[in-house]
Amino acid sequence: MEKNSKSMLGPILIILAGCFWGSMGIFVRRLGDYGFSSIQIVSIRITLAALFFALVLFFKDREGFMISPKDIPLFLGLGFGSILFFTICYFTAIKMMPLSTAAILLYTSPVWIMLMSVLFFHEKLDRRKLIALALAFAGCVLVSGISGEGMTLTGVLVGLGSGIGYGLYSILGKIALRKYSPYTVTAYTFMFAAAGSWIICQPEDLFNKFSDAKDPVFLIVFCCLTALITAVIPFLSYTLGLEKVEASKAGIIATIEPMVATLIGIVVFSEPLTFMSGAGILLILSAVVILNLKGST
Repeated sequence: MEKNSKSMLGPILIILAGCFWGSMGIFVRRLGDYGFSSIQIVSIRITLAALFFALVLFFKDREGFMISPKDIPLFLGLGFGSILFFTICYFTAIKMMPLSTAAILLYTSPVWIMLMSVLFFHEKLDRRKLIALALAFAGCVLVSGISGEGMTLTGVLVGLGSGIGYGLYSILGKIALRKYSPYTVTAYTFMFAAAGSWIICQPEDLFNKFSDAKDPVFLIVFCCLTALITAVIPFLSYTLGLEKVEASKAGIIATIEPMVATLIGIVVFSEPLTFMSGAGILLILSAVVILNLKGST
């Protein structure tokens, strides 16, 4: 019984991460009301998350700040190549095509994770994973509601870039976890990503929006809450789960995020639940169940 509960801990942590990521729309919409651009919201979120992660590492394991100089490229890859790259690609794709199409291209990430896991980690590509992958992707398509309008080759490539960058966190994170704790991995990933975000976020304009806000104290508290709920808790949870779950399996389980986002849209923003969305939610849940049936790898 105890062994079974331990084996379920990894998937539970991944599901928890997906649930918190799914709440992002609430915070992004509210920060958008203050006039922040998408990139500025990303920079605020990543920077404050980096501070939180650094504090966690400081109190949890101060020796975790010591990393080998030869591993700096690995953390640069996690920070720049994954977190920052996929975010820029995703928000660029949103501007180039319908949100639903951009979201679906982002959620090609489990496909890239599975392919890279087979290539780099020699994970087995069994029938159960392939069925779960097909169900999860089909579910994401139904939940997002694909539209072919406004699609261009450049837009599709940028959208696929977001999926590859998103998936790269699972691959590079798995490699980093061989040597470092999840606390070190998340702290350095976000510190590098935060440094890169300030190059593109128009810092002067960002600070002006803070100073011009009618309720700056509330805004600062809300920004901290945004970073905590949409970045710190889910990324730490996902990274802890990644220690116990195959990268390909983790990527598929994380597709629960758009399902949660849809449910939040229904409950919080009174958005309608369509038949397609309902069917998509059931497909995503089916994929998660199939992956965690007794005897799955």
